[in-house]
Amino acid sequence: MRHANLLGTTAMLAMVAAGAATPFPAQSAPKPRKLDHYEVYSLPNPLGGTYAQGTSINLENDIAGFATLPGNAVMHAMLWRNRARPKDMGTLGGPNSAVAWPNRNDNGQYAGVSETAATDQLGEAWSCAEAVFNTAPPTGNVCLGFRWKNGSMSGLPTLGGVNGFATGINNDGEIVGWAETPVEDESCIAPQVLQFEAVIWNANDLAQALLPYGADPDSAATAINDSGQVVGISGLCANAVGGASAEHMVLWQNGTASLLPGLGGQYWNTPMDINEKGDVTGFSDFAGDGVSSPNFNAFLWTKKYGTQGLGTLAGDTVSEGLGINDADQIVGVSYPSGHAFLWQNGTMTDLNALISTNAPVLLTDAQDINDDGVITGEAQNKTTGAITAFVAVPEWK
Repeated sequence: MRHANLLGTTAMLAMVAAGAATPFPAQSAPKPRKLDHYEVYSLPNPLGGTYAQGTSINLENDIAGFATLPGNAVMHAMLWRNRARPKDMGTLGGPNSAVAWPNRNDNGQYAGVSETAATDQLGEAWSCAEAVFNTAPPTGNVCLGFRWKNGSMSGLPTLGGVNGFATGINNDGEIVGWAETPVEDESCIAPQVLQFEAVIWNANDLAQALLPYGADPDSAATAINDSGQVVGISGLCANAVGGASAEHMVLWQNGTASLLPGLGGQYWNTPMDINEKGDVTGFSDFAGDGVSSPNFNAFLWTKKYGTQGLGTLAGDTVSEGLGINDADQIVGVSYPSGHAFLWQNGTMTDLNALISTNAPVLLTDAQDINDDGVITGEAQNKTTGAITAFVAVPEWK
């Protein structure tokens, strides 16, 4: 298995102050084994910066994500094998790259985003700069999705436009994401100019558009499982990062989009991950939301039970479900506390309550969980304040 919280950025979440109800659903999935404790390990950053994230973890416990160079203004996609042996995955010629979303591939392939050496002549603030490479001002470089295979990164084609973005990959090597078309979209908010559509790239990197839901002009795919089920968003072009672009949540099967119901809001609804059973997690607004008052909570969608809100950690108001495994264990982040959570058996638990009280780090963001229950994400060093990638290994009763 594979994950990131990047159609709704951490900065946006931290600013949310609106309250929201926090319903806890009845358990709808088989109960995992009883968890006793997690042992936490920080992952090294060989690039010299003080910011890193584990985004995706597979069944081999290989972790992909990103790490920054000194000054934190540049980040590179990073691969950690067996909690060590970090490898800089490189870029497509520009300064920045990252594995920015949950991947679902156990064969050593990864999907992500990278800047190229070319300048975007339209001056767009594309999704990469807005949602991933946000530790420094935008560079203005063109950004493309990439496939990383056999130690080499290659760019993925767009739909005739300038920029692209790759999110998930399955074991068949199919990659999903979104890419610009040549169409100038009236629903775009400057500096965004071009329409974008959800894309699936086959194992040979041939791109096929996944059409939006209903009359929506734009769409983006966020995750894919081995059955070829794809989830994502559909809405307006807007600024190509969440918000009005994420009005609807969508499931594509055999190329056809169907609506996934949210929690009642209209502004920000984003599925983040899908497991092999077709169960989905993400975040969705409640009724009463708006541009200045998003109120999203993590959710679990299943075909049998529909969309169920997972609530937040005690005292918090918003949350995001970011990764889901085949036992329907869900990990994510709750705000404004900024604590990572684990949801299972109908209960959301602060992941920090499951590690040693003497641990040198605070777990601030859980991005992905594999089928063995191993978790990766971001942690803050309690002494230095540095943000490090982590892996948390469960100990079972």
